Amino acid sequence: MAATMFRIGGDLGVRRLGFGAMHLPTEPGPARETSLAVARRAVELGVTLIDTAYLYGGGANEELLAEALHPYPEGLLITTKVGIAPSGPSHEWRLDGRPAVLRAQVEQALRRLRVERIELLQLHRIDPETPLADQLGTLRDLQTEGKIDRIGLSEVTVDELDQARGIIDVASVQNRYNLLDREHEPVLAACEAAGIAFLPWRPVAWGESGAAAEIATVAAELGATPTQVALAWLLGHSPVILPIPGTARMDHLEENLAAEDLALSRPHRDRLDRLTAPA
Repeated sequence: MAATMFRIGGDLGVRRLGFGAMHLPTEPGPARETSLAVARRAVELGVTLIDTAYLYGGGANEELLAEALHPYPEGLLITTKVGIAPSGPSHEWRLDGRPAVLRAQVEQALRRLRVERIELLQLHRIDPETPLADQLGTLRDLQTEGKIDRIGLSEVTVDELDQARGIIDVASVQNRYNLLDREHEPVLAACEAAGIAFLPWRPVAWGESGAAAEIATVAAELGATPTQVALAWLLGHSPVILPIPGTARMDHLEENLAAEDLALSRPHRDRLDRLTAPA
């Protein structure tokens, strides 16, 4: 059975199987009430890592989590992301890592989340039009000021991770990754070597029918669901992986978290490993 805990940055202990809040509806009405209930239930079930971002509703997702969970229970980590902003007359979202924008988004996140410090702040994407040193230097300054504690990255290559580690201590990386999409296997390997938390977004995804059928077969043999198999595979694949499956449904939340108790045998894992070759 894979270890259930991980220390981000070497000291911030969280349960490895977390919750992604992106899919929670935030508009007033019954769907929002369900969102509040799902967030609260996640914490009741022992989730200590919740992922959000400014991009998710322009901060509305952060406000929802604060409404649901503040004052936060001890040990709960809500990590958010900055670096994407609406721009132009049509207010289309685009990468924006300019120092003033990053600083403003962090200040706004502090207010919306009702905290004095963000324990883990991730750069949502590297803005190619702004020098990396300026982007990470701004976050490092905010860290020095005590407004953020740990800094993470999202959707980076091995080279970008190496460059960033020359400027800051990288506590986490959030890249797209799942059983059938292992494009970022080299980044995961680099994170594992350095003890950096790897938060796969889209941790559950289905590919061609043959692969999906094999996952379903393994699930049937174990009395589990395909989603649980995919999450259990992630937990056993690397000790630095912290999956953050998202859902707006209570039953799916409970299904996801139950994956932590699913033990994959070596033969089952070998069959799943063969579904796609690591990059």
